[in-house]
Amino acid sequence: MNQNIRNIAIIAHVDHGKTTLVDKLLQAGGVYRANQQVEERAMDSMDLEREKGITIKAKNTAVRWKDKIINIVDTPGHADFGGEVERALRMVDGVLLLVDAYDGPQAQTRFVLRKALQHGLKVIIVINKIDRENANPQKMYDQVLELLLELNANEEQFDAPVVYGSGRDGYMKRKLTDENKDMTPLFDVILDHVPPPFARPNQPFHMLVSNIDWSDYVGRIAVGKILAGKVNLGDTIWVLRHHSEAKARAKITKIFEYAGLGTEDAITGVAGDIVGLSGFEDVDIGDTLAAEENAHRLPFTDIDPPTLEMQLAVNDGPLVGRDGRLVTSRQIRDRIFKEAKTNISISVDETASAGLFTIKARGAMQIAVLVETMRREGYEVLVSRPTVIEKHENGQRLEPYETLWVEVPEDCVGAIMQNLANRKGQITNMEKHNTTTMIEAVITTRGLIGLEIDLVNATSGHGVMSHLFKEYGPYAGELTTRLTGTLVATEAGVTTAYALDSIQERGKLFVGPGEEIYEGMLVGENPRQEDIPVNATKAKQLTNFRSQGEGKGIQLTPPVKLSLERAIEYIASDEYVEVTPKNLRLRKKILSALERRKQERAARGA
Repeated sequence: MNQNIRNIAIIAHVDHGKTTLVDKLLQAGGVYRANQQVEERAMDSMDLEREKGITIKAKNTAVRWKDKIINIVDTPGHADFGGEVERALRMVDGVLLLVDAYDGPQAQTRFVLRKALQHGLKVIIVINKIDRENANPQKMYDQVLELLLELNANEEQFDAPVVYGSGRDGYMKRKLTDENKDMTPLFDVILDHVPPPFARPNQPFHMLVSNIDWSDYVGRIAVGKILAGKVNLGDTIWVLRHHSEAKARAKITKIFEYAGLGTEDAITGVAGDIVGLSGFEDVDIGDTLAAEENAHRLPFTDIDPPTLEMQLAVNDGPLVGRDGRLVTSRQIRDRIFKEAKTNISISVDETASAGLFTIKARGAMQIAVLVETMRREGYEVLVSRPTVIEKHENGQRLEPYETLWVEVPEDCVGAIMQNLANRKGQITNMEKHNTTTMIEAVITTRGLIGLEIDLVNATSGHGVMSHLFKEYGPYAGELTTRLTGTLVATEAGVTTAYALDSIQERGKLFVGPGEEIYEGMLVGENPRQEDIPVNATKAKQLTNFRSQGEGKGIQLTPPVKLSLERAIEYIASDEYVEVTPKNLRLRKKILSALERRKQERAARGA
């Protein structure tokens, strides 16, 4: 046992305050100077994390407290990034389970807690945000205990210590009646309750790779907890592959230790510590690093399989290459295969068609984040609507089902229940709160696609939903998810206010005047479930008979601009989202109307 080290992960449902709590732990641990200006949520270093206000990648940091090093892993709370949480738990010996004092345990709280209990980790319950209006910390603590019972926690895990406080305001306390001071009670509980890492310092070096980092200077960096021995700069070690019998030698060129918001170079990595090592041509998550060639491979738990797949294709539209520099199939292929190496919860397959790739992931948001990142790097791609990954067992067609929790204002319950019925959702429970109603339902993953858009529209943004994978069940039949049709452009050119004025009478517009469009592009939505061809480039015919003032007072409704996630969930199965660094365009897979009609006839004939 290495008595000077503690390794913990912070786990919770999305938006319960994990990253803000890490800020305060770093501050209390003296990472910042007294007068240093620090951005909020310092651990969310990716631009997308800052914009969306969520954590996407699990990240490591460390603080010193009373001569001890506390390694902290900040994990995502969103269900789509569950793979990040699962592998973070491989490196730690205890978890801080954060629960909002108003919302209580939510869908993702259940998921992350179940994983932590399976790994046999020590749990510390942190009831956060006790300063919120209508917060009920005592009731939420009781709910966490009920959840622990439900998940078959052993006696030791059930007797988890509890701390109350506010991560934002920087105080924690053991009892609700104590005064609000600082973060010391939480640090004390961590040191008392989380065991030092179990490690064998006197044996040869042994480590499991739990994460992969990348540096432009030293290449791939293997991150994990050293389970035995120590490693020195310049040592030659063996990489034992987890998915084959292959072995490779590597020489350690750099050792990184975590300190505050960055890393520090070290000469030696010791047993029990979480470190980063570089010097590998190739290393993957799940590989074992060892000093001896005949060392045993360390077990790597398989993470939950992906449930959705989407196609990524090379942009073949008429405006290709206007915005992005990286448009070829080879460039796109290299980028997504590189992503699959560092993100184990997605997998990439090549298809029989050139320039078309299948990406499998936990959810649409996970793929949207990847595509948004690529877009900012200068790529242009086409993205299809997500489809679920089905299974066939004993001649039966199975698809994934999820448990869904939706909290909506009382006056919107009818509309949401009708929507769930259209999507073949089975309502299992309803609870009335002060001003809202919580609906619990079981629904297919297919039925969830696009539900968030409907929820936002039906509740004017007040509805909240979360969901959790349940099981594979019998195929539920055809679903009605999109109730509207589209307005499809018949001509290429630049849109005119004159043409859009008459088109907007048929539905909502996706484009404004003066935008470049092409045949087969979706320029709007129409309320009926059919596609209407429209010419959005028609200019006004000027003749001698027209009066000067006619047509000057055109009033156009502002166009609807969908975000990337919304666009991916909005499109139908015969449509693509064209993603470029500057534009998002919705279009038909087959741009020519003539070709589309031919295909429809052929399909009907077959």
